[in-house]
Amino acid sequence: MLRIGLLGGTFDPVHNGHLLAAQAAHEAAKLDEVWFIPTLMPPHKSQPGADGDKRRQMLEAAIAGNPVFRVEDIELRREGTSYTIDTVTALQDQHPEVQFYWIVGSDMVSDLPNWRKIDELADRLSFIGLERPDQAGDDSLLPSFIRRRLHRAAMPPMGISSSEIRRRCKEGRSIRYMVPDPVLEFIQRNELYES
Repeated sequence: MLRIGLLGGTFDPVHNGHLLAAQAAHEAAKLDEVWFIPTLMPPHKSQPGADGDKRRQMLEAAIAGNPVFRVEDIELRREGTSYTIDTVTALQDQHPEVQFYWIVGSDMVSDLPNWRKIDELADRLSFIGLERPDQAGDDSLLPSFIRRRLHRAAMPPMGISSSEIRRRCKEGRSIRYMVPDPVLEFIQRNELYES
């Protein structure tokens, strides 16, 4: 059975921290592949600055050359707000032979109990909680049904965020080495995040 990690987000834009997170999860959980899932309308964030098609293109440029990474645009093709449970249910219907893992940052692990239909989601897959050395998680506060389905993965610290990248673009500052070169070229060519 294939072991596939799912990494959802706005990826507005995708940056080296996202790629490092996917690689850390891939190695820690011995995943066969990691699928990046750009969301159309995130339930807990403001609307992305770049449209879904541009964010998908940036992701494809960022992961080109890595055979274990791929972009899955299921949420971009679906109308409305994207909830993890809906995405996972649809992917399991399409790929019944796959064992899925949802990859979350250490800051999101403690929020898992608040996710829509979390009990059903935890029945359907396991979670990989990425953990920075300075942010060890306290799983004792999580319900037992989540703790049983949570695997921790160490991730090297990398203080890069999409919001910081957008801010730097707006200020006319460099984002080189924060994003892969093909993503930098795409942002510049399309004049993204300038205002």
